Amino acid sequence: MPFTGKATYSAGATLPEIAEDVSDIIALVSPYETPLLDHLGDPQRSAMSTVHEWLEDSLLPNTDAVNDQTITDPPNETIFTVDNGDRFSVGDQIMLKGKDEVMLVTAVSGNDLTVVRQYGGSPSASLADNDVIIIIGNAALEGDDAQATRFTDRVRKQNYTQIFTATVEVSGSQLAAQSIGLDDEMDYQKQERLRELLRDLENCVINGFAASSDPQGNTSTRRTMRGIIASIAKNSFAPNTGPIPPGDGVGNDLLNEAVLNAALREVWEQSSGTIDTIVCGGFQKRQINGFISTSQRFIDHDKQFSSMVEVYESDFGVCRVVMSRWVPQDMLLLLDGSRIDVPPLAGRSFHFKPLASQGDAEVGQVIGEYTLEFRNENAHALITNLGTSA
Repeated sequence: MPFTGKATYSAGATLPEIAEDVSDIIALVSPYETPLLDHLGDPQRSAMSTVHEWLEDSLLPNTDAVNDQTITDPPNETIFTVDNGDRFSVGDQIMLKGKDEVMLVTAVSGNDLTVVRQYGGSPSASLADNDVIIIIGNAALEGDDAQATRFTDRVRKQNYTQIFTATVEVSGSQLAAQSIGLDDEMDYQKQERLRELLRDLENCVINGFAASSDPQGNTSTRRTMRGIIASIAKNSFAPNTGPIPPGDGVGNDLLNEAVLNAALREVWEQSSGTIDTIVCGGFQKRQINGFISTSQRFIDHDKQFSSMVEVYESDFGVCRVVMSRWVPQDMLLLLDGSRIDVPPLAGRSFHFKPLASQGDAEVGQVIGEYTLEFRNENAHALITNLGTSA
C-alpha cells in the first residue's frame, strides 16, 4: 500500500518547513602547500636591511687551461701559454686532465709556462689548446726564501627583500552573524590570506626575478627577490649539452640516471658542498620513481605496490626528493640545503596588522617581508629542457 502521510518531498520546492542541514566542515581544495620551505626550515637569523648581503670566499684555484694555438710539437713542447699564469709557481707539478703525463714548472713569465716534460719518467702525452691543467702541488726548495704571498678576496653577494601583503576586511554584520563551520570570520580570513601568501613566498623563492633596474625599489619600482632559478648561472645544464649526456637517446631528453648523475658529478668536482635536495614537479618526480622500476619485485600475495623514490643515494651525495608544483615541469633543481635560507626582514615575518576602520567593518593586513639567501652558487645546479611527455 503506498505511503500517503506527510513527507519531506511534500514540503515544497524550497523545503520551507525543513531545518537546514549544513556540515560544519569547510572543504578547501586549492593547493597551498610549501614543501620546499618546509624542507629548508626556519632561517638561523633575520635580514637586517631591505638589501640583504652576505660574504663568500674560495680557495686559490688549482686548475687552469692551455691557451696556445701555436703549439708545434705537442708531445715535447716545453713553453706554452695558459689562461691565468698567476695561478702557477715555480716548482708546481702539473698534469693535463684525462692524461697521465706529469710536468714540472721551472719558470713563469706572465701567462707563459716553462716546464720539464715527462717529469719523473711519467708517460708522454700530447699537449693541445684548451686542455685543462690540474696543479698537483708545489715542491719548495729546502732552505729557500718564502714565496710571494697569494690570497683570494672575499666577495659580497646580495639579494632584496620582497613585501607580501593581503588585505582582510569583514563587515560588522558578518562578524555578529553566526557562521557555519567557524566561530570567527575575521580569524578565518586571516588564515586564508596567510596560506595564499606562504604559497606565493615559495613560488617566488623558486621562480622570482629581481628588477633589472633600481632593484632596491622606488616610487614606481616594486622590490622583488631573486629566486633560485635566476640565481643559478654557472651550473645550468641541459641534456645532450656540454657534460650532460642525452636523455633517452632518441630526442625526447627524458630525465634518466645518466643525466642526473652527470649533473651531480659536475657540482661535486667544483664544490666542497654536497647536493642533498632534489626539487622537481610532478612529471620529473615520476621519472625519478622510474629509476627503480627495473629492479622492483612484486609478490602476488602483496596487496600494496609502491613505486616512489623519497631519497636518492648516489656516489655524489644522498638527496631528499622534494616535489613542488611551483617548479617548471621541464626543470630539476639540485640544491645544497645547508647553503639556502629564506629569512624575514627583522620584525617583519608574517603577521596581522590592524588598520583604521572607516565604517562598519574591521580591516587589517596580513603582511611579511622576506628574501632568499642563496650562498655559493656553484654548489647548486639546475637541469633544464627536460622532456615533459613520455
